[in-house]
Amino acid sequence: MTTRDGVTLRANVWRPAEGKAPTLLVRHPYDKDGTNGSATDAVPSVLSFVNAGYAVVMQDARGAFESDGDFTPKINEITDGEDLMVWLTEQDWYDGTVGAYGASYLGMTQWGLTLGDGPGLKAIAPTIASANWYSGLWYSQGGALSLSVVTWWNAMMYGNEEQRALEHGISTDDSALLQLRGAMLDPLALNEPTPVASHPVLGTGRWFDDWLTHPDFDEYWKTQDWSARIGEVTVPVLATGGWYDLKVHEQVADFVRIRTHGGTEEAREKSRLVIGPWDHINWSGSFPDRHFGILAAGDRAPSHIEFFDEHLKGTSPETPTPRVRIFVMGIDQWREETDWPLPDTAYTDYHLTSGGSANTRDGDGTLQLEAPTAEASDEFRYDPRDPLPTAGGALLPNLPGLVGPVDQRVVDSRPDVLCYTGPVLTESVEVTGFVELKVFVSASTVDTDITAKLVDVFPDGRAINLCDGILRLRYRNSLSEPELMTPGQVYEVTVPMSVTSNVFLPGHRIRLDVSGSNFPHYDRNSNTGGIISSEALEDMVVADTTVHHGGVRPSRLVLPVIDR
Repeated sequence: MTTRDGVTLRANVWRPAEGKAPTLLVRHPYDKDGTNGSATDAVPSVLSFVNAGYAVVMQDARGAFESDGDFTPKINEITDGEDLMVWLTEQDWYDGTVGAYGASYLGMTQWGLTLGDGPGLKAIAPTIASANWYSGLWYSQGGALSLSVVTWWNAMMYGNEEQRALEHGISTDDSALLQLRGAMLDPLALNEPTPVASHPVLGTGRWFDDWLTHPDFDEYWKTQDWSARIGEVTVPVLATGGWYDLKVHEQVADFVRIRTHGGTEEAREKSRLVIGPWDHINWSGSFPDRHFGILAAGDRAPSHIEFFDEHLKGTSPETPTPRVRIFVMGIDQWREETDWPLPDTAYTDYHLTSGGSANTRDGDGTLQLEAPTAEASDEFRYDPRDPLPTAGGALLPNLPGLVGPVDQRVVDSRPDVLCYTGPVLTESVEVTGFVELKVFVSASTVDTDITAKLVDVFPDGRAINLCDGILRLRYRNSLSEPELMTPGQVYEVTVPMSVTSNVFLPGHRIRLDVSGSNFPHYDRNSNTGGIISSEALEDMVVADTTVHHGGVRPSRLVLPVIDR
């Protein structure tokens, strides 16, 4: 097909041999010939949809693989999606109804379809995707650069561009391609160079520069924030994600937005949410340090087909589909819910306290329901030259020990980790929902980071991370308007810790880990208050951070407790 500005975009089409059919669209930059889905992937196989009576159109995005033009992330997706919808109306096999599905970037392009002019669009099914590209992907909810995914994804995409240039005769120099493909063999090494803005592999002159030039949530990002436009979405959304996926916080928030602000009653009432114990790549529910059982995996085709049958074919399911279906970790079971947040959520404060030595898992930090009257504090030192290594969480690339549930004993003996541990439980405690830390902090520098991690401590000593977050303290009041700190002054701040669902079983303990870095998940804070991406390691300074608690400074972990 040809776009309104004369660019040819190419697609693969699967369809029933005869007659008209409802159509499902997939638009992405990852090669239409190599991403057909399967029962074990994030998205169902193409053939499962064709066998259910659908046509499937899988299109390479502008500037990707076989499509012409230049690729720039997200910029052309709304208009190119509109042009694809126009092309569909010219096909004699198209019955006038269309849906869309796909994971990650493929989910983002679906949000683009809902914001464009597409009268035949009836439903979308974005998987592990969010509408906000700032706090939902490239930066954290607390303003830190999501370094490991930024370097890995850009090295992959720049490599694809270089390969395409060679194949199309645009270039004959393969040196950049060899460097980028070589870097992907050890993607963690991509995070070491400083200044990040002068990266020796990623170079300069493309969109990587733009992302680093705009560390604040400014107009550059606001124009790309489609979550602010969810009120324009008029079709139902089937959102599927994972508790250890890097986009889960914003994806669940998008579901809340469509439920409360969707542009039609159908969008508000018919949208669905499914969250399992998965990360961005691993959909088996099995990780080196945690296995969630055979129920964790499963083919997503039935739920997708049932959803599209209802909204594209008008076929109501025999049994009403639950609005929310979540995998509850701990008990390792699927459960159906009427809404999100769960209507019976009780946000409960777990107060931090200690004798002044909460450092390491063997320290004296505790969590308790009663607010301590005595004031106390704990200190740790964050050195950018020795940041706390990432051990699990919601990030990319998908490497063992880096992503997902990981035993925290690999890092919690370091003195720059404060551990606040609750008593051994005699009864189960369920935590399902958004988690946050409200904490009083001071630092020796004008800027630094606070990280917070929710941990399930097993009777055998394993300490498995559930969710976590980071706050760059210059963004304590606003992601758009940074404010440096006064060294030594105490501030009350909120650290967003994403979302989870877990039952802490009898014999287990609830733990909060606090530190000043999580590298390479997030970039090092230089602690100088300057433009971090432009600073070399030798320019960075050490920060001594104090966590205050008790008395008039009631630092507390806020957990969404479900008591049934």
